Amino acid sequence: MKIDTNEEYIKKLAQKLDIEKMGVEELRKSFIHRSYLNENHSEGLESNERLEFLGDAVLEVIVTKYLFNNFRYPEGELTALRSALVRGKNLSNIAEMLELDKCIYLSEGEKKNEGKARSLILANTFEALIGNIYLCLGVPKSEEIINKYVISKLNEIIENKLYIDNKSAFQEIVQSKTKITPVYKLIKDEGPDHSKEFTVGVYIGDELVAVGTGSSKNKAEQEAAREAIKKKFN
Repeated sequence: MKIDTNEEYIKKLAQKLDIEKMGVEELRKSFIHRSYLNENHSEGLESNERLEFLGDAVLEVIVTKYLFNNFRYPEGELTALRSALVRGKNLSNIAEMLELDKCIYLSEGEKKNEGKARSLILANTFEALIGNIYLCLGVPKSEEIINKYVISKLNEIIENKLYIDNKSAFQEIVQSKTKITPVYKLIKDEGPDHSKEFTVGVYIGDELVAVGTGSSKNKAEQEAAREAIKKKFN
């Protein structure tokens, strides 16, 4: 089956990652965005969404294993580090560095997207690629690539404190334990418009877990989440 695309980039990627044994036809499955199927109804094609689902889980397990084995941090900090490593922006940057954008099959309309939409597609494609590698070549090769391209960012993340996204970390912990999403409520804001101080509470159900203050609602929410992690899980 002939698909109109630049196979040279897929071949270069295979060489770069040392996954040539997968073959171009198999690797293509990582790059078929659902929008492409809307304009190309060739029989037998499937979007990469199922591979993306698998790759997301593979990434999380391998990153979690590495952090668990190498850091004696409490759960909250480990979760924050993991979130920073597997968050969309980081994966999108890796995908761009690997030139995955030149491998993806997109609709003509989707090709015009930029900004967050493009970043999301790149991150999802990287996850799909990891899922495909896991299926074809197993855990060792998946782990090798994740170590080289994802976990290698860890020192930079720690040095620049890029892992401090307390809201994401707290939500992930709470949802894994209770299936409840934390809710943030503004308690008060004080001061003139140019210099307000916001006070926000974070709730699990009806329980007020912690309170944070800041010069914006977002900063107050981050502080409330940080206090909640410290109070509940450290």
